[in-house]
Amino acid sequence: MASPMRTLLFAAACLAAGAALTGCGGTGAAAAPEASPPAQAQAVTVEDAWVKAVPAEDGMTALFGVLVNDAGQEAHLVAASTSVAGTVELHEVVTGEDGTPVMRPKEGGFVIGADGRHPLEPGADHIMLMELGEDLEPGEEVEVELEFADGSTTEVSAPVKDFAGGEENYEGGGSGGGAHGHGETDGSEDHG
Repeated sequence: MASPMRTLLFAAACLAAGAALTGCGGTGAAAAPEASPPAQAQAVTVEDAWVKAVPAEDGMTALFGVLVNDAGQEAHLVAASTSVAGTVELHEVVTGEDGTPVMRPKEGGFVIGADGRHPLEPGADHIMLMELGEDLEPGEEVEVELEFADGSTTEVSAPVKDFAGGEENYEGGGSGGGAHGHGETDGSEDHG
């Protein structure tokens, strides 16, 4: 049987060792790794998405809607793809030298601000679907994959709708080349 003094010394040593180990561990909050931000594709949705109905021979159309970013940091859309088009580009519409709207690829893609919205509209920023492989009829659905700067992707399903509008010219040099007026009167292609 151990003496009371020996038991007391053993208990004190155990308490001291426990206190030392607790001090080395730090606080639970400091030891836990900081949560990484969600993938940009998880934070961004597309509201009111739609694609303009066109026959395949028109060659191009566009995806419209509103990019909505629910994260507290910006998201950067850099590319898109779909099985209905050979080429997909992110486009903007700017005022040309002669004062008419000119459509061109958007350098660097679209930045959606933290907790922000970025409209995709006829005559403004949009996602251009070119080299169409099939007619796009009203009521059909088009699946488009969006790719973000962090490499994450998300799928958007957009109904095809009839629409008359979007009178801008295509700035030469990009896919689809040449200058195209987008209207019914000049015999050129109209994407929306």
